[in-house]
Amino acid sequence: MALDWVRKHCLSFPQTTETVQWGGDLVFKVGGKMFAVAALEPGGVWLSLKCSPEAFAELVEREGIIPAPYLARAHWVALESEDAMRPAELKERLRDGYEAVLAKLPKRARPSLANPPARSAPPRRRR
Repeated sequence: MALDWVRKHCLSFPQTTETVQWGGDLVFKVGGKMFAVAALEPGGVWLSLKCSPEAFAELVEREGIIPAPYLARAHWVALESEDAMRPAELKERLRDGYEAVLAKLPKRARPSLANPPARSAPPRRRR
């Protein structure tokens, strides 16, 4: 599984953006909040992602998956290599991370991100 596949999958989520940060990390965000970080340079971690507290406890017990440096307290895990997780499971975990971050966004931001308007309508006046 190549980084290109992960990038394509993450960008398939509505309103996802990507940016290069910290010199060599490709960061995927929704509403300005991170849900996955991929290393562009070889190093100790290949991919980090947000997960639930339950998933975090389960995943860090597996070989090749560690608490993400700097982000573990927020329930992030890091995959040390591409083969630390099967592609089908990784797809699911990336979606879960995206949805967890989306759910924590302010209520005003969530509807517009989850369901972008099909057309622009004038705002309704309050009386």
